[in-house]
Amino acid sequence: MRTVADDIDAHARRHPRRIALTTPSGDVPYARLAQHIEETARILRAHGVGPETVCAVAVGHGTRAVAAMAAVLRCGAAFLTLDVGQPRDRLAAFTRSADATLLLTTSGLAPALGLRMPTVLLDQPHPVPPDHTPPGPVDPRALAYVSHTSGSTGEPSAVLVEHRALDAYLRDTASAFGLDEDTVALQTAPLGYDASIRDTFAPLLAGARLVIVDRARLLRPEEFVRTVREHGITAVLSTTPSFLSHLLGQQGPGEPLAGVGLVASSGESLRPFLAAGGRSLVPGSLVNQYGPTECTMTTTRYAVPARPDPSADPVGTPRAGAVIRILDAGLAPVADGAVGDVYIGGAGLARGYGGRPARTAECFVPDPYGPPGARLYRTGDLGRWGPEGLHYAGRTDRQVKIRGYRVDPAEIEGALLAHPAVTGAVVTPHTDDRGRAYLLAHVTGELTGTTDTALRAHLARLLPPHLMPRRFARLDTLPTTRGGKADRRFLADTGSAGRAGSAGSAGRAGSAGSAGSAGSAGRVGSVRRVGSAG
Repeated sequence: MRTVADDIDAHARRHPRRIALTTPSGDVPYARLAQHIEETARILRAHGVGPETVCAVAVGHGTRAVAAMAAVLRCGAAFLTLDVGQPRDRLAAFTRSADATLLLTTSGLAPALGLRMPTVLLDQPHPVPPDHTPPGPVDPRALAYVSHTSGSTGEPSAVLVEHRALDAYLRDTASAFGLDEDTVALQTAPLGYDASIRDTFAPLLAGARLVIVDRARLLRPEEFVRTVREHGITAVLSTTPSFLSHLLGQQGPGEPLAGVGLVASSGESLRPFLAAGGRSLVPGSLVNQYGPTECTMTTTRYAVPARPDPSADPVGTPRAGAVIRILDAGLAPVADGAVGDVYIGGAGLARGYGGRPARTAECFVPDPYGPPGARLYRTGDLGRWGPEGLHYAGRTDRQVKIRGYRVDPAEIEGALLAHPAVTGAVVTPHTDDRGRAYLLAHVTGELTGTTDTALRAHLARLLPPHLMPRRFARLDTLPTTRGGKADRRFLADTGSAGRAGSAGSAGRAGSAGSAGSAGSAGRVGSVRRVGSAG
């Protein structure tokens, strides 16, 4: 089968001078990128890289990273991209769980990484072995990449994705989004997250130009907007509702996303952002994507209309070859419109978790309604089927009961974001000294003149009493994970400040100003005041 490396090579032959990458070091035409990929692939083959070999790629964003990943694919092998900003012990654990046997890095990074394994220094000269035999076709069932789950609900696991799943996904994405040689896409997701694979290779597959900038430029809304304008960005393929909400709250004069024809959001519920009137932020197409790491990034897509219904959370219809089943606890289908557990099958399904057969068997189950051997992935999400396709109805591990009512925190977050002074909101459940469950709302914005009473009055116009938070914690910024999502687990763990009713500190570096998946350490989200029910 073909890989994206073959498509890059084909673009280089047809249009050698067309710009493939715009980087802080300058523009890289397709011909030079293709040459870099081929030279790296020869070096890798000389090191015995082939099917089922896992190569850890630990470099900064730029030409080397793109060429290294593509070269690994050309060899029919698999890559594990590492976010070099993460702690070295965590990176070592990732390489072990992925069973990586070769490290691709640079001489400047290698000592700090401290990974004890055979290493190829990509910034050092290597004799390129003569190789006059063209590489053979890649085995579709061979491993293509390893990506770790976020670890928000437990220890991260290595997810194993095959070449056939990756290739089908990239081609479907390029087609569904209409990417072509006129597209200028912005790389927003950090290496180490599977969204970066979409960011990198879907545009290059289509012959587009990929813009890679210093990470700091993607962490602050004003710098993000300046980047979009300077480079004439037309497509953002990976962002999160958390970042879009932060961008919405920081708007200056003019449209921040003017000229951007496509914004694709994923990773969190889009409903709070839409409830805050966020659709007007995106003048072009806004696509809500849904799909876990275990199913090759994206399973469904929904084109958000200009006037969306903020009370619903549709994530759309399955992409080609994907299967969505909404089942009850006994794996029986539920009626259309009824809420059930979301299972995913078909194209994109991963092999499972590396070195964890028990968890693989627990999460990847036989499909009772598919052909022999078909499997389903148990997502842990709740959903229902409607006219727009799948509607996201929350997580089985996020919904809580308050005074006997089943509560989805996303509904309250959406109502809070509809307040003109609120720029960010996360609602977490807690238990008081008497064992009673209550809700704590973490909010950001220019709230000096907005009392807790005013926030309650606003919510009372939109929500029933059982959805009213008992307390409000005011933060300078919402902490985020390195993947760019609001760090709900951290906020839940630090919710004791709310019980004390006193000011405290979030104590966690994080900024809501990360570009989609471009989460990174930033400002400390400090609690300025905690209000209690009067």
